[in-house]
Parts: sequence; structure tokens; C-alpha cells
Amino acid sequence: MRDHIGDDDELIEGTGLPDAPSPGVDSLTPAASTVVRRDPRERIRSSRLGQLLVLLVTAAVVLAGWQIVRMQEQQDRASQTGGSTVVRLDGTSRVPPPALGEPATDFTYTTWDGKEVSLSGLRGKGVWITFGATWCTNCQAEMPDVEAASRDYADRDVAVLGINIQEPAEAVASYAERTGLTMPIGVDPTSEIAEAYAVGAIPAHYFIDSNGVVQDIRVGGLSRDTMNSILEEIAP
Repeated sequence: MRDHIGDDDELIEGTGLPDAPSPGVDSLTPAASTVVRRDPRERIRSSRLGQLLVLLVTAAVVLAGWQIVRMQEQQDRASQTGGSTVVRLDGTSRVPPPALGEPATDFTYTTWDGKEVSLSGLRGKGVWITFGATWCTNCQAEMPDVEAASRDYADRDVAVLGINIQEPAEAVASYAERTGLTMPIGVDPTSEIAEAYAVGAIPAHYFIDSNGVVQDIRVGGLSRDTMNSILEEIAP
């Protein structure tokens, strides 16, 4: 048998016979249709609903990432002072800081409950301006003492103004309601007031006498004794 099989013929395994095509296979079997099965994920992406879902998921991921980055930036700013009682702010002021013995720059801001307060409208009173933020740990830590001082010196013609920066008004309103603040506190949405006072870190405190003159500037958390000592100096 092997003598009649050419070198190019292939043996059928286990039979020793040449591998020949079955007769009539092409004529009996219809041409097979080509079916392309698409990945279900590809079908979702190509449909309009799928495209909308992809956009929504992408937007949600971007928003979540932005919030994480923002929280991390705030935490970094709060920790970069190495245990100090201040949080340094980004950027530098384009104006020099207020000088002691010079008139304080006038401004107007809106408190969390909708009242307008202007520095010039408080002429004749001592004024303590405190810059802070609800995300600033040290600002929150001293706020109970600031609020207490505001109440104690109200009948001494001393006004305490809280101005929060780099956060929305809603955050300040929620914080004020939750903690029961009575002092006028609001936001500086464009940082215009903080810029005018060259605020480079918070908490920052500016003490102004009844004539509208800057008498003292402190940066960082204050003890209650320090607060009282300075307020005694600016009280009329």
C-alpha cells in the first residue's frame, strides 16, 4: 500500500489511507453565512442611550475627582504649616497690608442671614474683623471664644465681624445655624475684602478703634485672654 502513496499525500490518522475529501461535500453543503457577534459593551456604546450613559458616568467620575482634589488641597494647606495655628492661602496680595495707625479700608459684605454690614457704618465703635473658613480647623477651634467675646463686648460698643473666604455662602449659613452663632458672619465671594487687607493666612484678626484706625493685627489662633486684652484697648 505505501508504495502507491505519493510523498505529498497525507495519511488519515489510524488508517494508513490517504486523506481525501468526501465526495459531493461542496454540492451538498450550502454556503455558510458569516455571522459577526458584537460585544454587548460595543452595542451599548454605539446606541444613543449608551452614549448618554457613558457621558453621565464620565461626568460623575470627573466631578468626584475634582471634589477629592479640592479636599486634598484644603488638607494640604491646613497641614503645610507644620502644626502652626494658621493656614496659609494660595497667591499673594497685590496691595500692602494695612499699617498700624492708619485708617482701615472700608468694605461692605452680606451676612449669612441676608444683612448688609459696612465698616464705615460702625464708626464710633471698636471693630474686630476676623477672617476664617469653616474648613479651617483652627478657625473653628477658636470660634466659640470669638462668639463669646462678641456677646460680652456688645454692650461695650465693640462689633465683631466674621468674614469667611474661599467657600460658598451655603457652607457658612449651615455652620452658623448648626453652632448658633449670633455675630454677623458672611462670605467674601470674590476675595475682594481679603485682598484689600492682604490676608495671606487664616485665622487673621484686625482690630480697629472707634475712629476707624487699625490698632492691632494678629495672625493665628488667639487665646481668650489675648482677645479680651486687645478688645479692652479698642473699646470706646
